[in-house]
This record gives sequence, structure tokens and C-alpha cells, in this order.
Amino acid sequence: MKIKLRKSVIFLLSVTVLAPIVLYTDTLGAYLASSSSRNEFVEDVSTFTFTGEVRPLNVLPQESSTTLKEPLGVVYSENLADSSSDGSSASSGENAHINRQLAEESAEDGISILSNLTSGGGNNQSLDENPIRRVTDQVHEVALATNEESSREAELTKNVREVGQNDAKKEVRSHRSKAKSEKTFVKDISREQVSARTEKQNEQIILPDARIRQLKDQLIQAKLYLTLSATRNNPHFVRELRLRIKEVLRVLGEATKDSELPRNALDRLKAMEQTLSKGKQIEDDCAASVKKLRAMLHSAEEQLRVHRKQNLFLTHLTAKTVPKGLHCFPLRLSSEYFMLNTSQQQFPNKENIEDPKLYHYALFSDNVLAAAVVVNSTITHTKDASKHVFHIVTDRLNFAAMTMWFLANPPGKATIQVQNVEEFTWLNSSYSPVLRQLGSPSMIDYYFKGRHAESDANIKFRNPKYLSIMNHLRFYLPEIFPKLEKVLFLDDDIVVQRDLTGLWSLNLKGKVIGVVETCGESFHRFDRYLNFSNPLISKNFSPRACGWAFGMNIFDLNEWRKQNITELYHKWQNLNHDRLLWKLGTLPPGLITFWNRSFALERSWHVLGLGYNPNVGQKEIERAAVIHYNGNLKPWLEIGIPKFRNYWMKYVDYDHAYLRECNITP
Repeated sequence: MKIKLRKSVIFLLSVTVLAPIVLYTDTLGAYLASSSSRNEFVEDVSTFTFTGEVRPLNVLPQESSTTLKEPLGVVYSENLADSSSDGSSASSGENAHINRQLAEESAEDGISILSNLTSGGGNNQSLDENPIRRVTDQVHEVALATNEESSREAELTKNVREVGQNDAKKEVRSHRSKAKSEKTFVKDISREQVSARTEKQNEQIILPDARIRQLKDQLIQAKLYLTLSATRNNPHFVRELRLRIKEVLRVLGEATKDSELPRNALDRLKAMEQTLSKGKQIEDDCAASVKKLRAMLHSAEEQLRVHRKQNLFLTHLTAKTVPKGLHCFPLRLSSEYFMLNTSQQQFPNKENIEDPKLYHYALFSDNVLAAAVVVNSTITHTKDASKHVFHIVTDRLNFAAMTMWFLANPPGKATIQVQNVEEFTWLNSSYSPVLRQLGSPSMIDYYFKGRHAESDANIKFRNPKYLSIMNHLRFYLPEIFPKLEKVLFLDDDIVVQRDLTGLWSLNLKGKVIGVVETCGESFHRFDRYLNFSNPLISKNFSPRACGWAFGMNIFDLNEWRKQNITELYHKWQNLNHDRLLWKLGTLPPGLITFWNRSFALERSWHVLGLGYNPNVGQKEIERAAVIHYNGNLKPWLEIGIPKFRNYWMKYVDYDHAYLRECNITP
């Protein structure tokens, strides 16, 4: 039975594939007649290529071209029949039943492969090959695989006699499974690749919010037709087009996603499409349309540039303006302060103010609410508040309000000292070059002349806060605290989220200041703040040197005094009297003054950018010891970045009577 089935398979293969080719083409006869072709055939069938590996088929008899006396198809089929006959003569009983099942499945596989060959499926060879050669090769491979299986079945039959029927069944099943997997492996890979490619193309084709995009594109086309002469001279079309524009604008509204569009959006889209098709019939001059579109694009880009410039100016103006509530708040506190007697205006624990064994903070601010957040957030995360001393320096206008707030709201057992910068008699223009510069008429004109503000590309450097000596007090720490050894400087736009006492025990290794470097950010490189076209800068500093930021810095005042840092600061300020070395501010002179004198802290101590960069990561913020709202978008202003404001607001008691009276709300 098996021999007949094998012969039937080969006969079917030969009749359905080889016979039509021989009958209707002369190419196959020429191909079979040449000895070189027969040699190629013997070489081809002697190896089987699978996933790039060449394996020899030992069951195939290696005959030379001289022994082949008949056409290749006949010789091969007879060899296959002999091999099948030898393999089946030893079969009987249950073993014959197993072999019949295997033969039936092999026949099914052969028919399946034959159908693939005739339909062209699964063929991955190049198109420039001989198609007849490709078909015959694949038919012979099928026959070879059948011949190989026949030989293996003969061996398996012997194993049945020696080992036993059950073990042979398992081996046959394993062999059958392996043969099937080999035949389908290449097909599966090909199907997976095609499927993956199709899915990728579908993803590229389907755009998010496609309907909103289409509606906006229609509006642009509609505006184009309203400006073209041919369509503008058609009043009926113009009226219809303007009506469609109003409908589309009403549908779009504030929607940013397709899901936010109303139900009639599709109807409006189709109506606009019909109207635009009329416009195409009226105006068919593509050159005029392209010219007008270019003009519209240029106009839109110019308007965008102007709006960005105006937005930048207004943002800086808002940042410089004191909100009404924050103006009311210090006035309310000041009136309360002056109602106190002299003894009530004094802070307790004065003996801690100059104790070098305690943890001392320096905070220079004229914003009472911001200073309160800094102190509250710091004390919240300390283990022993009694060891912490806050030195707050403010101006004469806010001294009473700042004092009154901390008298009425003491930060636990921590010590508070509030000083008036006007009482620093040693800090005058004869001693400080920056004071002389800040008071000069040219400097005041630079900051307050409105005609310059909008045209200056570096408008951020024109903030009047740079005119205040409060901003430059950080360069006079040893003079302000003559008996202290280490001081932690804090800006008033920071929030403390972790205990900072570990900073005092750090070994700065002879450096003056501990900083968190910001090398990864281009705006904190030296060349963004210093003028390297000036030889004084280019000879002394590297333009790509790693910068850092003020905001949370630990200072070793003993090293400061030893290295005479204040005099170095004065030297560079005198050289920059005409603002040719850097624009005004505190960071550029800080980078110069503490050049090669800074100690790099771990980055998680100080995270920047919450006042200008909405992309600061939440995990980075939560891990930080101090978060810094540097920039114009301060958390106490309405323009503050909403998702970052809560980190600051949770340290403000909005139920306080003074805040409610001044309408300061979250």
C-alpha cells in the first residue's frame, strides 16, 4: 500500500508540474539534455539548505553525470520507488499501520507544497532566476524529502523489532513532529515578517486626532479661496464659504482631540468638503494658489515671532510685578509690628546666633511668604529644630513685616534672626564696586528705559532685582557672619524636602563652596554667561567648563577668608564696570569668583528648573533634597507651572488670618 501511495505522489508531482512544462516549452528539453545541467542538478540535490546552513543528504546516492541515462525526473522517481519498496518490505502488523499514517501525512505535505509551487507562494528567490529551474528544483526537493523519510522509516521498523512497539511509536511521533516543524519554519517566519510589516504600515497611516487635523486643513483652504480673485468675484460662493467657516470654527471650539468634537462634526466636515470642491472648479490656477499659500505661511511665521516676543516681555513684566495679595500681606504685618512694644519685638535664643557648633542658614529676601516657606519646609524635615539657626536679611521696607511674621509664627524651637541690610554700615559704595555700579545713572537707564526692554534679546538680564544689593549679599558672607565657620545659603524660591544637616559634616577638601553642577544643561556652561570674545575671559576660563547654580550652597567661611575670595570678587567687578565681560547678575561673577574653588555635590541635593521647565521629572523632584523654582514662573504667581505649585503650597497656611484678609488663596 505504501509503495503505491509513494508512486502516486511522485506521479502526481510529475504530471501536474513537469508534464505541462515539457509539452509547452522547449527550454526544459535543452536544460535536461546538457551534461552541465545534469551536473548542476546532482550538485544541487546533494545538499539541503536550511536557515543558512548546508547539510548533506546522505540517503541520496551520489551518481556522476555519465550514469544518468534517462531524463532526470524518471531516474529520480525510480530510485525513489526502489527506496520506498525496500523500506516497506520489512513492515507488518501494527508497524505497517504506523507507516501508513506517516506516508499519508507525507503525501498531504507533498500535495500542499505542490500547490504552493504552482501558485508561487513561499518563493523567496530572486525574480531573475530561471522559473523552470526553480520549479524543478523544488519538486526534486520534495521527492528527496520523501526518499529520506522512507529510509528513516526502514530504520524505525527495525527499532520496533529490537526495542518494542511503544518506544517505536514515540520515536515515530517525534520524527513526524520534527519533519513538520522543519517544513513550516520558513513559512512561519515569512508570515510573521509580512504581518509585522503590515501592522507597522497601518500604525503609520492612522494619525491621532485625524478629524481635527482635517477640519483645520479645511479652514486653511477656505481662507485661501477667500483671497483668490476668481473665487472672491463669486458672491454666492463667498457667502457659502464664510458660512461653512463659521460652522467649522463652532465645531472645533476648544477641542484638542477627536473625542471632544460634537456629534455633528462629521456633517460639518462633509459640508465644507463639498463647498471646497466648488472652489476648486471656480479657481483651477495652481500657481496662484501656491503663491498665496506661501504668502500666508510667511505672514503666520511673522505673527508667531511677534507673539513670542510679546509673551516673553509680558512674562518678565509679570515676574517683576508684586501681586496685590503679596503687597497687602507685608502691610498688614507691618501695622501689627509697630503696635508691639520694644520687648515684644525681640526674638528669643539670641545666644545661638553666633554659636559655630549649630547649623546656620543664610536667607536674603524681601518676600515674607517665600521666606516663610523656606523656613517651614526646612524645619519640617529636621530631627532637632533647636540646633538650627536662620539668619534672614531683608530690606528696610520689609523688615517690620518679616520680623512680625516670625514673631507670630515661630518655627518650633529653631532660632530666628532678622536683619536690615540698611544697618550694614560697612557695606557702602566706597567698599563695594557693585554698589557703585548699581547706583550709576547708566545702570538705572539700562534697566528702566522701556524702549530698550522689548528690543533686548537678553531681556531676562534687565530684571530690576539685579539693582538690589540683596542679590549680591551672598558675596559678603564672611563680613555678615564674622564668627561663623560654615553657612548654608538658601534662595527664597526653594523648598526643602529632606534633612540638610548632613551638608555641614561634608569635607569640602579645601574648596570654598559646595555646589550641584549642571553640566548636562547647555545654559549652565560658561560660554552662555561670559563673553569669551574678550581676552580677559578667554585666557582665564574654558567656554565649555561645567557650570553650577546658586540656590542651595554650603560655604566654608574659614577657607573663604584664607583665600581672600571677597577681594577676588571685587577685582572682577571692577574689570566689568562697562558690562563687557558679562551681563549683570550674580551667577556670572559667581562662576568666575569660585572658579576651581567649588566642590561638586551629589545631584539629588539640588534640583533646578521648576520655575521655567515643565518637563522636570516627578521622580527626580521627589528624590531631591531641595527643589528650586529658578526662573520667572514662581509658585506664588499665577503664571507658575500648575503641576509644580503643590510642592510649595503645602507649606503655606492659607487659613491664617493675615492671608485670608489679603485674599491669598491656593
